[in-house]
Amino acid sequence: MGERTTSASWAMGIVKALELEGLDCKALFSELSLDFDALHDPDARFTQDSMTRLWTLAVERSGNPAIGLNMARLVRPASFHVVGYLLMSSRTLAEGFERLVRYQRIIAESADLSFRLLPEGYALILTVHGDHLPPTRQSAEASLACALALCTWLTGRTVQPIKVMLAGPEPVDPGPYTQTFGAPITFTAPYDALVFHKDDMEIPLPTANEAMAALHDRFAGEYMARFSDNQVSHRARLMICRLLPLGEPRREAVAQALHMSQRTLQRRLQDEDTSFQTLLDDTRRQLAEQYMARPQMTLLEAAYLLGFSDPSNFFRAFRRWFGTTPNEYRLRHAGARAVSAARTPACTTPTR
Repeated sequence: MGERTTSASWAMGIVKALELEGLDCKALFSELSLDFDALHDPDARFTQDSMTRLWTLAVERSGNPAIGLNMARLVRPASFHVVGYLLMSSRTLAEGFERLVRYQRIIAESADLSFRLLPEGYALILTVHGDHLPPTRQSAEASLACALALCTWLTGRTVQPIKVMLAGPEPVDPGPYTQTFGAPITFTAPYDALVFHKDDMEIPLPTANEAMAALHDRFAGEYMARFSDNQVSHRARLMICRLLPLGEPRREAVAQALHMSQRTLQRRLQDEDTSFQTLLDDTRRQLAEQYMARPQMTLLEAAYLLGFSDPSNFFRAFRRWFGTTPNEYRLRHAGARAVSAARTPACTTPTR
């Protein structure tokens, strides 16, 4: 838990960039033990380190250290998840990039992004972090190349930066970089950045739509809130609660209700340091505790609501959870509540 992650939409962009180089990405994913099918799940996430390993293997197989620049040839708003549509509906590129900074974590948690007005123009500054592995230069270069290509796509005209700063050392062949960025490049820079003319960033976008921008702002905010709360385990737990009275929920049924494959559900729960069986057991235990606090609920009713077809299975599970039987648990806690009530002073009306 706590590992930085990348959205499946951005990972798909990386895959398409690598395929332009003739690489078999399905084979690369298999070699790296990554779930290729998860690329089609818009809510799926990949760890930053897994993307680092993918870039490293791609450079090794292709022999092209500038392979990250390929992403500029494929960029579309969808590459940026919901943030891409926010960019498209913003009034100007400057407003769009401010939103990109705000919602950057949706696309990839590994990047720190800032957008600021300097005396020479607007600067989009990027710093990519690794987790257990140091980040590759391809990751940052792909991001900047994408951002620049998106400027051209959104405005319908060529947008050229004033200058480009790249943290990586100068390559043997700088040609692909000059061709991609079309501006003076400083290699071995303190950070990765694009610096734009102020006027280019403040021209109204032909795709601007204030109502859509507000709608996408709401979607992005809701996604961020869900994303921050490890939403898959939360959603799975809610679904388990809903299905328990019908019998013990199967992983297949929960995955289907959450619109994902069993494999994707298993992987995403694993990313949150849990499993389906752990969630099921924890949910039953918490509900059992609540049900035992209701004297009017019979043990058979509790067993039924917890999805146990055989009450003896409920009694065994209860002993495992609490080290006692349901009846003993009830008696003990009923006694504790009675003692607590007896010790609580009654309210009295103060005398005057």
